[in-house]
Amino acid sequence: MPAPDLSILRSALNWLAEGRRVALATVIQTWGSAPQPVGSQLLIDGDGNFLGSVSGGCVEGAVITEAADVLSSGKSKVLKYKVEDGTAWKVGLACGGTIRIFLQPLAAGSTDGVLRQLLGEVERRRPIALVTELATGAANLAHSPADLHGELALALEDAFGRDRSVSLEGHDGEVFINVFNPRVRLVIIGAVHVAQSLVPMARALGYDVAIVDPRSAFATEERFTGVEIASEWPDEALPRIGVDRRTAVVVLSHDPKIDDPALIYALGSEAFYVGALGSKQTHAKRVERLRQAGIAAADIERIHAPIGLDIGAQGSAEIALSIIAEITATQRGKWQGRR
Repeated sequence: MPAPDLSILRSALNWLAEGRRVALATVIQTWGSAPQPVGSQLLIDGDGNFLGSVSGGCVEGAVITEAADVLSSGKSKVLKYKVEDGTAWKVGLACGGTIRIFLQPLAAGSTDGVLRQLLGEVERRRPIALVTELATGAANLAHSPADLHGELALALEDAFGRDRSVSLEGHDGEVFINVFNPRVRLVIIGAVHVAQSLVPMARALGYDVAIVDPRSAFATEERFTGVEIASEWPDEALPRIGVDRRTAVVVLSHDPKIDDPALIYALGSEAFYVGALGSKQTHAKRVERLRQAGIAAADIERIHAPIGLDIGAQGSAEIALSIIAEITATQRGKWQGRR
């Protein structure tokens, strides 16, 4: 799922602060070739001004009309639209689909407090979900499955893992869990040739990417345009960059003086993926060095090495493909273990 467009929620807070009457439409379910994914949002004020999209232009007009009624009554509603094939074709889809949209009025002094807290958590890179009871519009924040109960807790755990917002039946009616995960951060240790292929793949997936390499000849703007470059040693750079549970660390330099400090730091962090380039023989020597450095065997086992899925990769581009595929499989809980 693409990263949520937080600008919509920020604009909602700004509009409320300006004294506008504001409604928020959110896609809560889709079937078929829906123009926008679940979680997409459209912001509407009392004068019909709007930001965002829930259908790529297919049903926005109808939603804006419904927003006037919601703002007048003060009551939320669930809307359902079928996007016909002909309309879908006009917005670049091969066929139509069906979408359900939750349309709710926002209120200064109540809703805005929840939204401010949500945005603050996202800015601090903390996974957060907005859990809304559709019958009443009541909304609460959940940081982890422990904040919910039963089927909702299981659904939240799955939603966080899959980066996928979801609607389901709760004890008191339908509930929508809107996931706001931090963007995945990829930290690449070693500005080598494989990294040059890996960076555009990661950016295409929406990752935040940082390159760490103290060798100035390798880590240059010419070789890695538009990417954060840290010229410090990894044990200095990684604490500054930040390694959390939405971070993957890929070690590629082939120089133990660079790779080993990076691995030691990464293995002591919450990084969901730690991978290291090199053959089985190279990794065996690496494991011995890490053991001598006092790293526990269980932590060393976290290292994906040889790095990447076994796709018979040849050349830097295919190696990068195998790495990004393994990162994705690990993030989604699909990694099958050592080969």
